[in-house]
Amino acid sequence: MNMHAQTRREFLTRVSAASLAALATGTPQRVFGAGLAKKPQATADTVILLWMAGGLAHTETFDPKRYTPFAPGVEAASVLSTFEARPTVLDGVEISAGLEEIGKVLDRGTLIRSHVVADLGKILHTRHQFHWHTCYEPPQSVAAPHLGAWIAKELGPRNAVVPPFIVIGQRFDRGEADELKAFHTAGFLGGEFGPFLVENPLQALDAVRPPAGMTPQRFEARQALYREMLKKNGTTASDYQQDSLLRSMEQAYALLRSPESKAFDLKLESKETYDAYNTSRFGQGCLLARRLTEAGARFIEVTSEYIPFEYWDTHKDGHDRLVAMKQQIDRPIAQLVRDLDERGLLDRTMIILASEFSRDAMLEGAADNPTEQGIDLKRLPDVMKERQHYGMHRHFTGAGSVLMFGGGARRGYVHGKTADERPCKAIEKPVSIADLHQTIHHALGIAPDAHYEIEGRPFYTTPDGKGAAVTELLIKGSA
Repeated sequence: MNMHAQTRREFLTRVSAASLAALATGTPQRVFGAGLAKKPQATADTVILLWMAGGLAHTETFDPKRYTPFAPGVEAASVLSTFEARPTVLDGVEISAGLEEIGKVLDRGTLIRSHVVADLGKILHTRHQFHWHTCYEPPQSVAAPHLGAWIAKELGPRNAVVPPFIVIGQRFDRGEADELKAFHTAGFLGGEFGPFLVENPLQALDAVRPPAGMTPQRFEARQALYREMLKKNGTTASDYQQDSLLRSMEQAYALLRSPESKAFDLKLESKETYDAYNTSRFGQGCLLARRLTEAGARFIEVTSEYIPFEYWDTHKDGHDRLVAMKQQIDRPIAQLVRDLDERGLLDRTMIILASEFSRDAMLEGAADNPTEQGIDLKRLPDVMKERQHYGMHRHFTGAGSVLMFGGGARRGYVHGKTADERPCKAIEKPVSIADLHQTIHHALGIAPDAHYEIEGRPFYTTPDGKGAAVTELLIKGSA
């Protein structure tokens, strides 16, 4: 079987695989409270999440500290940044060397330097990624929806035939696949709000081409067969969940036949534009995200991809790895901001760059509650003898950097501050995951107390609805 045929046959699996694993037994009931009448005024229609999977060190990227060059015998405790700082378009604001293109567009967005993630006990990548994407700490008694699923459910599609929630770049055949699938889902909200998965941006078009011979009659027969299969397998899913999953398949079929499917074809871009983004699969994903934004997607995640001990998961050769990762992300992110701005789309599209936690050369865990090294198989010695030791190799949750562009985010603003000496933790204006999620919801016009009742418990967009939008991050009039 050729690759194109195989990809087409997997099309319906792509849209429903995560949902099948997360079917809830109950039907979510929307709870309408007095506060729901007070929705904030929306300043964004679309969200693009640029996910730096693996742990992006804030002192090596958007919050540089004192630079220490490599030399055999240098003490690890003296190393805060392995890159020199570089000026940006904002007076007095510096970011790390290797990110100069992003520095040139920083006047169009907000830099958060005080993002703090939770201390979950064990500092594990997929555990923290689950928490960031769902806003809930694992495990949960019901399947918690991904941020993109909440947005798709609350706002619906911008274009009826374009999947409202799309994830680009993450494969599920390497490393911690089951753990990753656990949050790539709409959970109890239903399969129709789950992610449309595009593993490889260059093969995105193959995923939305109808299989040979796919006629309306054949599709109806497949739907009937699928309904029968659900019943025969004795699924405990509610009628709501089954119907929602079937609706996701109908939406997928509508996309197969629509002109909007051309949005998935990167070959339609000029060579000049393609080359500007073509640094890696991540860069190609940024170009695809721009095209899907134009076509009417609601929430798009582009991930650098989480594979243990690869990419941003820098347990070895930290400095040299970051040289390569910066080359992958710097130009396409800046180009994405410019392109959306030039097309008049940035004002209503919120771009967010984030990671599950930061990194440090010495500390593991929270600044005030360090943990044992645990799974760090490439423990950094107290004295660096080889270049592979040079870099930030340990998981750190005391601070992190987040970028926000467009969609109501302030322009040319730096929020929060971290300490200049180890531990380089947030010391001013901390922003939690729950607060960041509520800020995103606020920009989209989603009420802060929006929630559903599922299996007898209220389930909010943030735990107990306690997250609070950080209005300082938003332009005046949207706060």
